Amino acid sequence: MSSRERVLGRVRRALADVPRDERPYEEAVPRAYLREHGRRTVEETVELLAENLAEYRAVVHRCAEGELPGVVARLLGARGSRSVLVPPGLDAGWLAASEVRQVADRAESTPEELDRVDSVVTGCALAIAETGTIVLDGSPDQGRRRITLVPDHHICVVRVPEQVVSSVPQALERLDPARPLTWISGPSATSDIELDRVEGVHGPRTLEVVLVG
Repeated sequence: MSSRERVLGRVRRALADVPRDERPYEEAVPRAYLREHGRRTVEETVELLAENLAEYRAVVHRCAEGELPGVVARLLGARGSRSVLVPPGLDAGWLAASEVRQVADRAESTPEELDRVDSVVTGCALAIAETGTIVLDGSPDQGRRRITLVPDHHICVVRVPEQVVSSVPQALERLDPARPLTWISGPSATSDIELDRVEGVHGPRTLEVVLVG
């Protein structure tokens, strides 16, 4: 008997007592979830996003569109970054005011090469106010998932208000489930060992979010 036949046999035995006329799971389970908790204006939604990002220890900055290159240059300078990873579709103007060496997002880059890069700058797919979560979907301005997991410093640009939603249900309606989604709530951290919080274990140690608009 093959592994496939064993698995299918177990499935058949598990379903043996299920009536043939039983409604499918997706129809039988009521899903009257709230799409958002309370009513908020656009400004209040953005404020909530900023608060929850900070709660997760992300560093939040705000600026107008024309100020973004200066802000990115300042953040890279304050970090002492000598190199920055750049997704292929990132707006070149975002780094126009910075003299930091730019490293392209390449498929052949090794983890060791990525680890030697000081920072990465990306856009995002959207940001969720109620959870303080940034979502990346691998679009050209975000690059491959690994470039936001290996470098120690991630600067993520969020366009306000068009990329900000209130809740997870609203985010799911706008995201493509076939894309490689990365959900980020603050810098990478774990408390698995003796409940001591350690940051930078499986992602950037520092997340800086720039709200532009």
